[in-house]
Amino acid sequence: MERSTVAARPIVVVSYPAVVAFSVGLYAALAAQEVHVTPASYIAVLAGAALVTLHELRWPCRAEWRPELREVGADMLFMLVVQVTLPYLLSITLVIFLAEQLREGGLTAAGLWPHEWPVAAQAVLMLAAADFFRYWLHRAFHQYELMWRYHAVHHSPHRLYWVNVGRFHPIEKAVQFAVDTLPFALVGVSTEVLAAYFVFYAINGFFQHSNCDVRLGPLNYIVSGPELHRWHHSEFSHESDTNFGNNLIIWDVLFGTRFLPADRVVGRLGLVNRSYPTGFMAQMKTPFVPGLDKR
Repeated sequence: MERSTVAARPIVVVSYPAVVAFSVGLYAALAAQEVHVTPASYIAVLAGAALVTLHELRWPCRAEWRPELREVGADMLFMLVVQVTLPYLLSITLVIFLAEQLREGGLTAAGLWPHEWPVAAQAVLMLAAADFFRYWLHRAFHQYELMWRYHAVHHSPHRLYWVNVGRFHPIEKAVQFAVDTLPFALVGVSTEVLAAYFVFYAINGFFQHSNCDVRLGPLNYIVSGPELHRWHHSEFSHESDTNFGNNLIIWDVLFGTRFLPADRVVGRLGLVNRSYPTGFMAQMKTPFVPGLDKR
């Protein structure tokens, strides 16, 4: 069963845009009160996460996708280590180092970015540009066997719920950072723009991997939401090699990889190898074990 018994309720239509708007608006309101961008963005993200959790509990898409406690524990560890700590460490080391190298070499990339635009317009531009880069990177992680070994970690869950959005191998996460964050930091995109992007990135990601019963309607041609992303996590590669967009689906539409059948629902999720290790420490090693990443 793809939809919950209360699917006709308005909540399934308004939840996604309402929570995204609330979270982004909360960040903007806090920033306007001169709250530092870091706590302002994290408060907005945590508030959005709480609302997504409530939706999952009250209006789940599938009852069988409710996670077990051990799964949630591993996913929370992935979230803390890979999604929070690693990007922070990369920001205070790699970004600063490369920026210093550019300055010492007399190079500047500041003129490549429209700093004079409003923050909202810059955030939208960054969203579209970053997603273009991530689209092609994501396709490569599916196309090339060596890269797939790392990406298989993300595809290993047999069910989707918002906490497992953070299940990535740290090596893949570092590559993602180099593609969708580092270039914008080096051209001098302001922390306000980066934070606004981060809030949308996080809330959309929570919904994208969630077990929330939602219907995005026409938004399914703009954003990469849960209805689309569930097909990307299908066990069958002809279905999972689609919908590569990270936040947006526009590049999939343009390049012919958008996939959302109207006559059926997604079946089993995850990898063909149902014995693929699921623990945090075990998945740190799985990319280096040939044969685990069956497709």
